[in-house]
Amino acid sequence: MVQRVFVYGTLLRGQVNHRLLADAEFLGEHRTEPCFSLYDLGAYPGLTRGGCTAVAGEIYRVDNVGLLRLDRLEDYPRLYTRDPIASPWGRAWVYCYRGRIRDRALIRSGDWRAFTTTPGSFRAAAIRRAGDPKTRVRWRDRARSGERR
Repeated sequence: MVQRVFVYGTLLRGQVNHRLLADAEFLGEHRTEPCFSLYDLGAYPGLTRGGCTAVAGEIYRVDNVGLLRLDRLEDYPRLYTRDPIASPWGRAWVYCYRGRIRDRALIRSGDWRAFTTTPGSFRAAAIRRAGDPKTRVRWRDRARSGERR
């Protein structure tokens, strides 16, 4: 079964986890309705419902294997839920953060890519250099178990 997913952080084109969408079909760029908040969680963002921000991202068509791969990255359903949103291509899943947001910086623009690519920004450079710790743990676990890429 084919489904659509809206990505807004490290899965975007040019970002550290985009390789997980290598087999997915890019449908286009999209900005959500202004009913979310986007938080800086360090090496990746977290989107929550209930704010007033329109979040920028991309829509992809993925198969069930691709969706399971994304679920694993996002630690669904423990760390993120998967909620439906409207898009020009039909309903798409979006990963909504369930963790603590207290003391986390709000990304007012709703645009993770712009936030992490601001020229001369030490913060942006640190985020790009850090990568996604969820991915590093997964590769370390694979190395311990002897699994190959």
